[in-house]
Amino acid sequence: MNDEIYRLEGVEYHYGKVPALKAIDLTVTKGECLSVLGTNGSGKSTLLKVLDGLYFPSAGRVSFCGEPLTEECASRSSFRARVGFIFEDPDVQLFSPTVHDEVAFGPLQLGLAAEEVLTRTGEVMDMFGLSHVSDRPPHTLSAGEKKKVAIASVLAVNPEILLLDEPTNGLDPRTQVWLIKLLEELKRLEKTFVIATHDLSLAEDVAERTVVLDESHRIVADGKSIEIMGNKELLLSANLIHEHAHRHGETVHSHSHGPFSVHDEHE
Repeated sequence: MNDEIYRLEGVEYHYGKVPALKAIDLTVTKGECLSVLGTNGSGKSTLLKVLDGLYFPSAGRVSFCGEPLTEECASRSSFRARVGFIFEDPDVQLFSPTVHDEVAFGPLQLGLAAEEVLTRTGEVMDMFGLSHVSDRPPHTLSAGEKKKVAIASVLAVNPEILLLDEPTNGLDPRTQVWLIKLLEELKRLEKTFVIATHDLSLAEDVAERTVVLDESHRIVADGKSIEIMGNKELLLSANLIHEHAHRHGETVHSHSHGPFSVHDEHE
């Protein structure tokens, strides 16, 4: 299909003898916003790194726009210009001496003229409200500011595909709202997203489609986000919500936590 960006068939990945992904079959199409839900250790980050050509499967096949995603393909500047990866921890991603240099790095790698690099860098920094920290070293910024710089440095390249690993982790509520608004705006530009998260509200608010990885490192569900979020048993079995019971006199209350945080059952 012309609109198919990624196709994974029977993909597995191991860290030594420890499995991280098992029998992954997955397609991602152009303009789609897909969330990958799972607990820590389920394989979400590993899956994103496979899609970014940072890791290559221990078994199975990955194709990108109909072409095998090999080391040679992943090393091409054309691939790197089309796919942007935003790491969970901005400190892993940020390395330049100043915020301005960080945002300008990607456009420079594209070989753009110096004037175009300055224009693009300035526009992105203005859009993200980073101009006032232009000369600051990234490591001196707050967690929210670092996240903004990390995202800005990727968007300065203007990639078609964005891979985001736990983008709301460590953000205060105001910055989380800012991020969701940004993602909604980018969706209107028909970017393709794959968002790895255990934040159910982010998946529900932003993504039309959700896949769920459980603790066996397999995909156990793939469907519309609204349907996935309404499946309490699935979320419980994947350890994305939890439930506990306690007694009030002769009455036992069973509580769910997460989107089902009510007194669900009484005995």
